[in-house]
Amino acid sequence: MPASTLRASEPQPHIPAPVGLTRDYPAPDRARWDPWILAAALCAAYAAVSVGRYRHMTTLSWDLGIFEQVVRAYAHLRAPVADLKGPGFDILGDHFSPVTALLAPVYRLFPSPVTLLVAQAALFALSAVPVTRAAARLLGRRRGLALGLAYGLSWGVQRAVDFDFHEICFAVPLIAFSLEALLADRRRAALCWALPLVLVKEDLGLTLAAIALVVAWRARGSSPRTVPYALGAAVFGLAATLLVLTVVIPAFNTSGTYDYWTKVSESGSPVDGLGTKLRTLAWLLIPTTGLLALRSPLLLVALPTLGWRFLSGDEHYWGTDWHYSAVLMPVVFLALADALTTARTSPRPWLSSYAAQLPAAVAAAALALTTSLPLAQLTEAEVYRKPAPVSGVERLLARIPDGATVEANVGPISRLTSRCRVLWLGGTQGITPGYIALENTDGRYRDPVGYARRLHPGAEYAVAGKANGYVVLERRTAS
Repeated sequence: MPASTLRASEPQPHIPAPVGLTRDYPAPDRARWDPWILAAALCAAYAAVSVGRYRHMTTLSWDLGIFEQVVRAYAHLRAPVADLKGPGFDILGDHFSPVTALLAPVYRLFPSPVTLLVAQAALFALSAVPVTRAAARLLGRRRGLALGLAYGLSWGVQRAVDFDFHEICFAVPLIAFSLEALLADRRRAALCWALPLVLVKEDLGLTLAAIALVVAWRARGSSPRTVPYALGAAVFGLAATLLVLTVVIPAFNTSGTYDYWTKVSESGSPVDGLGTKLRTLAWLLIPTTGLLALRSPLLLVALPTLGWRFLSGDEHYWGTDWHYSAVLMPVVFLALADALTTARTSPRPWLSSYAAQLPAAVAAAALALTTSLPLAQLTEAEVYRKPAPVSGVERLLARIPDGATVEANVGPISRLTSRCRVLWLGGTQGITPGYIALENTDGRYRDPVGYARRLHPGAEYAVAGKANGYVVLERRTAS
């Protein structure tokens, strides 16, 4: 009987969906905005934390000043010199991160370290889009949002947001978009997203190689023509890393070498810091993925970063602080999404039940851990206000004229790099600055004038002003 003649009262056939494969998608025009709404909220949160730290003058290192000097140079079409690393030091002789030049047009319009912090917040937040989108496609809307939220609140991203500005903010979305494409079987797109990693930092060519090898592995049966492209990308990543480390960086470095080789050569025994390293692995796999990410080959993409960190003799690389784990976050969360697709249909009831509940558990864990992570500051009114002592320090530093050469320690740096030539305290290499700006809140410089005289015996400095533990010295005589 033709379908058009069926009576409305007759029951229509129903084909049930396979167990474990049901989707809770809403209409596409609603679901597609979920990742972007989450990213917008995360961007606002990240910016509030990082800009709040800047407004409170609690910057943790000189890195924000270094990157501002570099981006400022690019914005004025000059070589990327970071005087904080040494007078006239080309930053490409330290780390190979030409990608930061992309910020130059925005910085030219808004010349401030805040520009870098907001850009970083936006890039980290952008990475939540592919993570959430991939998880929703594989697991459904609600579970996808749960994983996206857990990713956005992950400790690795929060630590990076809280620690100044770093070039890896470009790597995180590139890795996320690459692995999203890989999970959607858009393998060549996955390679294209990963290729620019070689312009972000010298070690990320190894991450490109790892992604390419995973692409080749997954394509070997269903898309064999992709395998040569993937293997070629892997070779390119390895070759780019070797070339940058042995030729490019030494060519820009005044010592003619790559300064960080010593961190590996002095690594000592692999068991050094073993407890710290195991703790880092536990943080990567337990609260973020419930160990289920171990079932996905995507987790192999994390090995290059973990490898150089754990082989290094610098204990700062081993733990969960700073920004070093941010590039691992999209890897572990998308590995989890990949593993959940098969675990949810496992014939073992305990595994399928565990997988079904894990996205909500991971999101709950991320929310609980956030109470002791940087985003917890958003619940405190102080983060939104500039303290009165900071305003006093800013007025003091404003006495230093634009274009002046200033020698400074961490505290004053980010208030001066947008308009002065700033050198690191004790690292002027024979240059006698017109001003010395010191954060002296702990009283370590009992005699600032005497300290300045020891730094520059041929010059005489006098106190130009003090405010809330900061002191500015002005040179009175020529060296």
